[in-house]
Amino acid sequence: MPSLLYLTLPVLLPWACWARDVPDNVRDFYNAVVTLRSCERPLVSGFYDMKGSEDDSFAYCGDFLDDYGIIYLQGGSGKLANVDIDCDGAIVKNDDGRCGNAHSTQSTTAMKRYVAERTDEITDLNPFVHDYVVFGNTGDKPGWVTFDPRDYGMEPLSVMAVVCGDKLIYGIWGDTNGDDGENARVGEASISLATLCFGTGVDGEVGYDEEDILYIGFSGVDAVPANANWGAADEDEFQASITELGDELIQRIAG
Repeated sequence: MPSLLYLTLPVLLPWACWARDVPDNVRDFYNAVVTLRSCERPLVSGFYDMKGSEDDSFAYCGDFLDDYGIIYLQGGSGKLANVDIDCDGAIVKNDDGRCGNAHSTQSTTAMKRYVAERTDEITDLNPFVHDYVVFGNTGDKPGWVTFDPRDYGMEPLSVMAVVCGDKLIYGIWGDTNGDDGENARVGEASISLATLCFGTGVDGEVGYDEEDILYIGFSGVDAVPANANWGAADEDEFQASITELGDELIQRIAG
């Protein structure tokens, strides 16, 4: 993941065309998680959220997995996560140059084979079109911490929710973090999703450093969108195609 520069939400949110206000039940959940300060039931812990950090307090949390069917990210002392920018995938259109400075870019995502099972409109996710979250960690390095959301019921390409500031954005589980960096990290999303959150000021090296972003994954096959517009023209069209399902899934969360 690239190093990040700080961006302020109030300046950037006007670009988030498809962002919606955070519903009361999700806002109450967000506040409750921060109040808890850390996971009470970490599924796997020992992750970092940025390069060069010594804070490995971040975890995939299962505190509400049984009750709500959700997995979320949280660090220690009430921290949530930041947003690194992912430019991986098949950039076949809408490339505006903002990924040109990314130091770690792959031509495929971890979900390429699952995309092929669902559509013939595309060969893989496009980070400029498909709003996706990087969730899960893989790797073979000695001591490298890994986590597979499938072990806890999440399905590839399932809808996820991201709370950034006063906005709620939906994405899909579209990639995983590998062991090509210096530490096992969490808190990353496609440049299209980050743009919906923060505007066009983000790029391959410039993300959002504040640890106040809530990522929520949903377990179960019902979280996989049946009507996603894989051939969407842009991130707004794709976001529109998964919003109805996202709105249904967040109803799992008690206020």
